[in-house]
Amino acid sequence: MLDKTYDPHRIEAQWYQRWEDAGWFAPRLDGDGGAYCIMIPPPNVTGSLHMGHGFNNTLMDALIRYHRMCGDKTLWQPGTDHAGIATQMVVERRLEAEGKTRHDLGREDFIQRIWQWRAESGGTITRQLRRLGSSLDWQHERFTMDEGLSNAVREVFVRLFEEGLIYRGKRLVNWDPVLHTAVSDLEVISEEESGHMWDMHYPLTNGTGHLTVSTTRPETMLGDCAVAVNPEDERYKHLIGELVELPLTGRRIPIVADEHADPAFGTGCVKITPAHDFNDHGVWANHRDELQIADQPHGGLINIFSPDAAIRANEPDEDRLIPDAYIGLDRFEARRRIVADLEAQGLLAGVKDHKLMVPRGDRSGAVIEPYLTDQWYVKIRPLAEPAVAAVEDGRIRFVPDNWKNTYFEWMRNIQDWCISRQIWWGHRIPAWYDAEGNVYVGRSEQEVRDKHDLPADFALEQDPDVLDTWFSSALWPFSTLGWPEQTERLQTFYPTSVLITGFDIIFFWVARMIMMGLKFMDDVPFRDVYIHGLVRDAQGNKMSKSKGNVLDPIDLIDGIDLEPLVDKRTKGMMQPHLAEKIAQATRKEFPDGIPAYGTDALRFTFAALATTGRDIKFDLGRIEGYRNFCNKLWNASRYVLINTEGQDCGQAGGEIELSDADQWITAVLNTAIADVRGAIDDYRFDMAASAIYEFTWSQFCDWYLELAKPVLTGTHASAAAKRGTRRTLVQTLETLLRLAHPFLPFITEEIWQKVKPLAPKPQGYDGDTIMLAPYPESPKPATQYIGARGGAADGKSTLTRESGMIPWVQQFILGVRRIKGEMNIAPGKSLPVLVTNAGAQDRAWIEHARPYLDFLAKTESITVLEDEAEAPESAIALVGDMKLLIPMAGLIDKDAELKRLDKEIAKLRADIARIEGKLANPKFVDKAPAAVVQKERDRLTEQGAALAQLVAQHTKIAAL
Repeated sequence: MLDKTYDPHRIEAQWYQRWEDAGWFAPRLDGDGGAYCIMIPPPNVTGSLHMGHGFNNTLMDALIRYHRMCGDKTLWQPGTDHAGIATQMVVERRLEAEGKTRHDLGREDFIQRIWQWRAESGGTITRQLRRLGSSLDWQHERFTMDEGLSNAVREVFVRLFEEGLIYRGKRLVNWDPVLHTAVSDLEVISEEESGHMWDMHYPLTNGTGHLTVSTTRPETMLGDCAVAVNPEDERYKHLIGELVELPLTGRRIPIVADEHADPAFGTGCVKITPAHDFNDHGVWANHRDELQIADQPHGGLINIFSPDAAIRANEPDEDRLIPDAYIGLDRFEARRRIVADLEAQGLLAGVKDHKLMVPRGDRSGAVIEPYLTDQWYVKIRPLAEPAVAAVEDGRIRFVPDNWKNTYFEWMRNIQDWCISRQIWWGHRIPAWYDAEGNVYVGRSEQEVRDKHDLPADFALEQDPDVLDTWFSSALWPFSTLGWPEQTERLQTFYPTSVLITGFDIIFFWVARMIMMGLKFMDDVPFRDVYIHGLVRDAQGNKMSKSKGNVLDPIDLIDGIDLEPLVDKRTKGMMQPHLAEKIAQATRKEFPDGIPAYGTDALRFTFAALATTGRDIKFDLGRIEGYRNFCNKLWNASRYVLINTEGQDCGQAGGEIELSDADQWITAVLNTAIADVRGAIDDYRFDMAASAIYEFTWSQFCDWYLELAKPVLTGTHASAAAKRGTRRTLVQTLETLLRLAHPFLPFITEEIWQKVKPLAPKPQGYDGDTIMLAPYPESPKPATQYIGARGGAADGKSTLTRESGMIPWVQQFILGVRRIKGEMNIAPGKSLPVLVTNAGAQDRAWIEHARPYLDFLAKTESITVLEDEAEAPESAIALVGDMKLLIPMAGLIDKDAELKRLDKEIAKLRADIARIEGKLANPKFVDKAPAAVVQKERDRLTEQGAALAQLVAQHTKIAAL
């Protein structure tokens, strides 16, 4: 028997360990089903579980458990990403606490220290994924820095280099001056900040005046190579080709015509600093062959910064290209000095406050600088064209379909991919240099020496850079399966079935996996790409540390007291001045902390909210509701077991007689099965969860368990009927548990273990776990519910469940219960019921359904009236065209009921007057949030309807 109280924590810890120890997560390769594979988006090894992980992994695990139960050879490939920058920062902070830097250790020892940290602390995220119930094939867990994946990375690099698709060049990159490395666009967060706009005069060399340029970064003027004006701008057309004096530098730079200059923006004149601005670099590329630019130092491509974003020193052959007064200054100090010097020379035209988007590194928080460096690149267009075609011709499908447009937009305007990073942790670039700077690429130094006949004493030095983390991630769908070796897993599971991910990495990961998969496997890496939205807070705001609205999935599972929750939300903030405000908001929202809901309730909430492609608002009210749902399922299962354990459920055979309710619940279950399967197949997790919830709560618990009672407890029921109902109870529950298992793995496993011995074996399955049991299938064609006297055997009815007797019974019972509620009559009181306008079918069902009606509607008698005029003053309910009438005389204390109604009516009228007064107040309507105002209007409508109902009831009773 199940415990009296549902305790998710006991269940979850016990079952996950058993599943994993038994090896049930590994794919069964000996089955008849097809291959089904999902690759986990590898979380950072430094990471911990957040709501996005929880949402994403719930959907993946639901699909994996579903397909595993459908008999497919099912693989969910686990693994983690080495997270180059993030991991290096974690270990460097530890060294700082010891008073050391990585340079004190040297590269080899520092990397060894990182491996040591991973062994001790790098498993947090995988332990938390287990808490979610994620049924990953842990026996084959991969890591992007493990030996096999490292071999794959080197193989891909070498092959691309040999084909001319990888090259080294000097280009602009996003440069983090704190971490001293290039970073990807994904690692740059741009947010609006308050700054300034400076207007500066650049004097014309012909002495006829000046041009005024505007900038938010005046320090970069030291690297200007031109001023651009629009060729159609009448104000400046005559100046194109003239020169201006570049203030503070002694250099002269040309005025060039370029459409990048917008006549309507600012003065229409744009300073061009190609080594420190991506747009300016494009303008420079358009004009670099023009003599006035080509003759400048470095062809006009003048870098003014050191890797620290300080003004660099001049090279020996540069003379005084950069003025001595600014050399060595941090960029922001240089800005202050340059502005002061411009003002002193009368060249500062003005300064004004300005809101601008400031790019900062997501790890360091430093302002990112466009910076000119030597980097390794992938020539991307030859790889992009086949990847575009794969989506165009339907080999890859985006769900929802509109995301393919986002993919196309990026892929058709794609730029070469910078793949080198100036850090130590990662896949070191397999390139070596000799003393002359010649580069040799190979899988190892020895391969390089053998290929180029270089003796052992010929000095080679490996490139110090490592590859972008996304490079190894791009190979994930095939490298994890053993490529470049042609392993059985690779041949079985590639291409994979579906990728489930957020929209924010379509460019950085999805597109690159498609390109690499087509290049090296000659096939797409996955058939479907399901794009889900972001998990936001209940108000629709993005969850962030700075807003103090982050929810930890583990806290929702285990619960957390208020003070630890406040501490978690306010500790380690980049903006500590917000801590007090966040603490106050947290105490207000969670005065008692967060209760423990358990994993199943969290998973079901995620599934129920997973509307295709939309962001989800995560409201604790929803998870509380689904925690109640789990409790409902638990208690219903206890009721079933109480009535079936130790009883004859037909396991040993014997005559079976099925009641109308038994037939009806089977038909409804079959419909639910079809609905759930269809929804999962279409990635409509929300609709699948809704179908499971509706069947479990509304049909099975609220109705069938009640409808079964007359048979189970009644003296009129035969042994065959009792056996039939018991068997239907356990069979329906067992099927329901399998139906719900992908979303509710723990509670369904625990209950199934108790129900399994009592129920028929589904498709002969007699295994030890529900997760390997067959997923329910709906009969084809779907079984109809026959709601006729004597059941299906008499052949007199082909009524479906929509028109059969049980739905009619439900409406009859609900009608009687509604009248009792309105009349304030005790629910358990038996009443005589009069019926008018009853058709032949109604009359037959009244006779046949009396056990249900007497038991659940508490009907004392049911009398059919041929003429409605014969009926006394009665309360009325409709069942189709038939009317139920309950005579009111003698059922209630008329005077007491009228007093009660007077009191309720007065209360409602006072509340309506209060709301009307509030809505008539312009201060409230104009200043209160629109949602609050609408809520009051909705309440006024509801209270008005309730008042009308009570007044009608009062009139009716007064007439008695």
